[in-house]
Amino acid sequence: MASRTRKSNRPPGYKTLFAVSLPLVLSMAATTVMEFTDRVFLANYAIDAIAAAIPAGIAAFLVLTFFTGVTTYLNVFVAQYTGAGSYRQIGLCIWQGLYFTALATVFLVGLSFTARQIFALGGHPPEVQQLECIYFRILCRGGGLNVLGTCLASFFTGQGKTRPVLLINLIGMAVNIPLDYALINGIGIFPELGIRGAGIATVCAWALIALLYAGLIFDRLNENRYGIRSQRALDVRLLLRIIRKGGPAALQFTMDVLAFTFFVFMVGRLGKVELAVSNIAFSIQSIAFMPAFGFSMGLSTLVGQSLGRNDVPGAVQFTRQTIRVLLTYTLLVGLLFFTAPQWILGVFIMETGSHTAYPQLFSQGVVVLRIMALFIAFDAMYFTFIGVLKGAGDTRFIMWSIGLATLVVMMLPLTIIVEFTGWGLFACWINLTLYVLTLFAVSLWRYRRGRWRAIRVI
Repeated sequence: MASRTRKSNRPPGYKTLFAVSLPLVLSMAATTVMEFTDRVFLANYAIDAIAAAIPAGIAAFLVLTFFTGVTTYLNVFVAQYTGAGSYRQIGLCIWQGLYFTALATVFLVGLSFTARQIFALGGHPPEVQQLECIYFRILCRGGGLNVLGTCLASFFTGQGKTRPVLLINLIGMAVNIPLDYALINGIGIFPELGIRGAGIATVCAWALIALLYAGLIFDRLNENRYGIRSQRALDVRLLLRIIRKGGPAALQFTMDVLAFTFFVFMVGRLGKVELAVSNIAFSIQSIAFMPAFGFSMGLSTLVGQSLGRNDVPGAVQFTRQTIRVLLTYTLLVGLLFFTAPQWILGVFIMETGSHTAYPQLFSQGVVVLRIMALFIAFDAMYFTFIGVLKGAGDTRFIMWSIGLATLVVMMLPLTIIVEFTGWGLFACWINLTLYVLTLFAVSLWRYRRGRWRAIRVI
């Protein structure tokens, strides 16, 4: 596969890129579809439920991103060790990820007890705050299972074996969606739990996914090749190296999520309708944007493997191929957002007599989707270049530059727009567009500088 040494005069083809990345795209799709259907069910259950689901879900995701960012970064270690042929180090890496997961679980459970204080800062209506607290607590208390799943998935993704990841995520989706609907609405033997049921269904899916990964990984065959059972000693130096490289990458993603979390909380100050419109728009974006996430992760694997065997031209070629694929895709999606927003919004917004705010949601949602169409391709290119830099190990610059952009381009202007002007929802989304363009420019500049070509994590 991608881990085999190729002849220097034979450039890597699209077949390798798609073989590694496409299953990741589909597995991301499975995860995103779980979130998407969760929000569709809640949007049709009650407007307060969908208004609360995105802030609480993003807040929990914001915390989880640091821990899952570190465990996901094991993918790069596994990829570079695979490229270098040091297979026994892979089992040792996975075990350090498991020790890190245990620490993450303790922290997340403790954080769940601060939900009321966190969401009081948002200033949302009291009935929305109550639902936000319920959803956040459930996701945090089960969040260790999500961290565990990403840790174990790195065993496969780093080697370019992405089909098991796809299969396991499809199984998780197949269980989550009907359970989600049943627990939200109260079907058959299941009680009607509303947003609480959505959280419980998500945690159940995380548990199943982690269990399936463990069943595939910890067998005799993987023990013989990777030492997946016997290499369980705590290696403090390796663990610290993983945190040193994975931590900045995780913080970069966390700050990215922080910007969107801050955006949602600030938009919530404009009103319940504006909050619901933005929540729906982000839900639509998440499912449309999944190829960029999947190809970015696949590119990190391929770049890591290429650099592990000192094949810089191969890493550059994979990058160029990813750019062509994602530009084609995102331009088509952007065109759909711009020309047919009413059709897309119809999945979420059904005008009925019991939801008098839905006509306003619909009219504002059309404009927001058209604004989103303007920046989706730049967002995909940002993820592409970040994928290359992460695959090499060039993570500290990413962390500091994205952190500065988040503060200067997103948080400060957005605060001024919401608190000191009457410009409203559309000005907030234009500010978000400028933020995405800034991220693209910074990542492109760093990629073209070329320092990543000489960096290794092993």
